[in-house]
Amino acid sequence: MSAAEGPLVVGVDTSTQSTKALVVDVATGRIVASGQAPHTVTTGAGRESDPRQWWDALLEALRQCGEPAREAAAVSVGGQQHGLVTLDAQGEPVRPALLWNDVRSAPQAHRLTEELGGAKGWAERTGSVPTASFTVTKWAWLAEHEPEAARATRAVRLPHDYLTERLTGQGTTDRGDASGTGWWSSGTEAYDEEVLAHVGLDPALLPRLVRPGEVAGTVRDGHGLPFSKGTLVACGTGDNAAAALGLGVRPGVPVMSLGTSGTVYAVSRRRTADPTGTVAGFADARGDWLPLACTLNCTLAVDRVAALLHLDREAVEPGRGVTLLPYLDGERTPNLPGASGLLHGLRHDTTGGQLLQAAYDGAVHALLGALDLVLEEDADRSAPLLLIGGGARGTAWQETVRRLSGRPVQVPEAKELVALGAAAQAAGLLTGEDPAAVARRWNTAAGPVLEAVERDEETLARISGVLSDAAPLLDRDHGVQGG
Repeated sequence: MSAAEGPLVVGVDTSTQSTKALVVDVATGRIVASGQAPHTVTTGAGRESDPRQWWDALLEALRQCGEPAREAAAVSVGGQQHGLVTLDAQGEPVRPALLWNDVRSAPQAHRLTEELGGAKGWAERTGSVPTASFTVTKWAWLAEHEPEAARATRAVRLPHDYLTERLTGQGTTDRGDASGTGWWSSGTEAYDEEVLAHVGLDPALLPRLVRPGEVAGTVRDGHGLPFSKGTLVACGTGDNAAAALGLGVRPGVPVMSLGTSGTVYAVSRRRTADPTGTVAGFADARGDWLPLACTLNCTLAVDRVAALLHLDREAVEPGRGVTLLPYLDGERTPNLPGASGLLHGLRHDTTGGQLLQAAYDGAVHALLGALDLVLEEDADRSAPLLLIGGGARGTAWQETVRRLSGRPVQVPEAKELVALGAAAQAAGLLTGEDPAAVARRWNTAAGPVLEAVERDEETLARISGVLSDAAPLLDRDHGVQGG
């Protein structure tokens, strides 16, 4: 391994399934070392994880990085958004964290929306209309269903906050991740005391908001960490804001991320307030905004369909007439939290490969519909769509996005963009640079551009028609309609 040309930093991505760590050369962006360790997600009534697993996974990922991690001058954590981490007086979890894709709080989301100004009021107040993914709805669910756990809670954190606090001993968060809670005001960029009072959450239980570029703290002694005492810790951010940093995204450039969830977003200079609830008006990690739409069902849902059909995930076949809405975990976009999957148009001559292609089509259709709302009216609709996430390298995903979007698609060669964004954030502490500028200097968005093909309007119209007709049926057992 060649010597680094500049100081080293560590970027961390704590996602739903695993924690990854990259050691990156600040001067060149070269990944000097990496490590990864898995988490366990319990499934059943909801989606939960023990936060202590994230810490253990971080220690293991750093151990795999070896000596370069010990030389790091700064570290930053990017993490899955929205998760509710409740800690007791000793800093230990009161219960497993409720993850972003736990939809048990859909009734609370509906009720909170109605009780505090309706969808328009929420959008103007927080930038977003709360869904079952948002942290505020999860706290409301906890207070209602597990009041003893709520009473025992002495600190409320997001997943990235939890790891940052274990690094520094201080409770901090950033505007990017805080904007996904539902209790952060996008107008004042502070916690919204009326929302907190309404759900019975003491503001003293929340972490301190750290400004972009501000040091969150320094690494404390011991705890199995390879870092030297006093190593700088950046404020960190949510995974989508971190990925935007990792790409060095400029305003107006569209991004589609294909992972456990699917997201579409673009950096904007203007604060977003979408009363339909389709677009969440998140903040980015720099001082701008990150209007974003998210679907719950993306790569895992399509892989599940492939497994049920005993097919490789690439074994798609072209076909017309069959529609599959892969809403296996409920859905957030469209907002149908009680939904399940729906198959329409099945015939004797329908093949397994056509069913699998229909699952891809259903997943991408939801994302592209949301992208039209994310982008501002004057955005260049012919600009390449940046395709990232675990699914971005799959041929079936690439071709489906090209066919249904009608846009050129660029696939960055850099893989771990959340961790790279966190690393750029850590690098900015050392150099004084804008982290997005650091990432552009590292050329993280470089990758092949797939030319545009004619947009498949027939398939898009068919899926839209099936969804429109089936929406009441899809969510009838839940009783929650719309935002």
